[in-house]
Amino acid sequence: MEATTTPPNEGELFDALASTKSRLTEAIGQRIVGQDDVVEQMLIALFAGGHSLFIGVPGLAKTLLVQTVAEALGLQFGRVQFTPDLMPADITGTEVLEEDRSTGRREMRFVPGPLFTNLLLADEINRAPAKTQAALLQAMQENAVTAGGATHPLAPPFLVFATQNPIEQEGTYPLPEAQLDRFMFSIHVDYPSEDEEVQVVERTTTGAEVAVSEVLDHTSLLQLQSFVRRLPTSQDVHRYAVRLARATRPGPDAGDVVKKWVQWGAGPRASQYLSLGARVRAALHGHEVPDVADVSAVAQAVLGHRVVLNFQAEAEGLSTRDVVQAVLDEVGTP
Repeated sequence: MEATTTPPNEGELFDALASTKSRLTEAIGQRIVGQDDVVEQMLIALFAGGHSLFIGVPGLAKTLLVQTVAEALGLQFGRVQFTPDLMPADITGTEVLEEDRSTGRREMRFVPGPLFTNLLLADEINRAPAKTQAALLQAMQENAVTAGGATHPLAPPFLVFATQNPIEQEGTYPLPEAQLDRFMFSIHVDYPSEDEEVQVVERTTTGAEVAVSEVLDHTSLLQLQSFVRRLPTSQDVHRYAVRLARATRPGPDAGDVVKKWVQWGAGPRASQYLSLGARVRAALHGHEVPDVADVSAVAQAVLGHRVVLNFQAEAEGLSTRDVVQAVLDEVGTP
């Protein structure tokens, strides 16, 4: 969708969503082999204005994927490599003392850090200490940064696409539940198939650089992000989203799966993201109104990082994805 002097109407915006998805997918495919489900989930979160957490072992092109999306969207892009010695000021920015040589007057000036961007890639986010995570949490929650007692707003759009290595790897730490809850989606990136891996080798060992054309401009993205929240939905979709989120919570009314394996379930924000994600997914596929199948399609991405398993589940070698799928099977569809 090209920028115009007059704002597009609702019909034009709806048509633009599906066409933009197709062009973005094509642009991403110029660099990324396969990972169709990963790309679709990322685009749903992008148009919903939600942060995403990409989980997978190193070497699966998570960083390249996020960088490619930023180029295709024409967004200001920032990257932070999270390390154990990363301090809050390293990402938020800091105040420096400056002297006016003509007057000799000294004053403090705020120098913005890498958080002041449109699309932030937080690489290996689970390697940073708690203080730095807290600074990032404020930016994700409030779209603002506090430094030197002053609050500095972040210009929209502001999205955090973070990568995370498996917790079992050395030097990684579990993210706080409050921060995990701020991610709309957790997107699992798996190994490519054999044929896809052959394509990766062919593409990446020739030294050729692949340029990605800009598909969407800054203004158009903001228009589409605002539009998707005005899309219609049904009471059935809202109720099914709430049922799924509530079904993950332990308690006297919990199902057998949750009673046996879950220590802590998803909060109300999960219900909101299930409904919003279903709405965006339906629109990207050209459907004006979502149904419960759209809710089910985004359920793993929304619930996977919000469900905390108990010791018995871990002892049995179950993952949160296993348990979420069991909850989906137990709840069924209306």
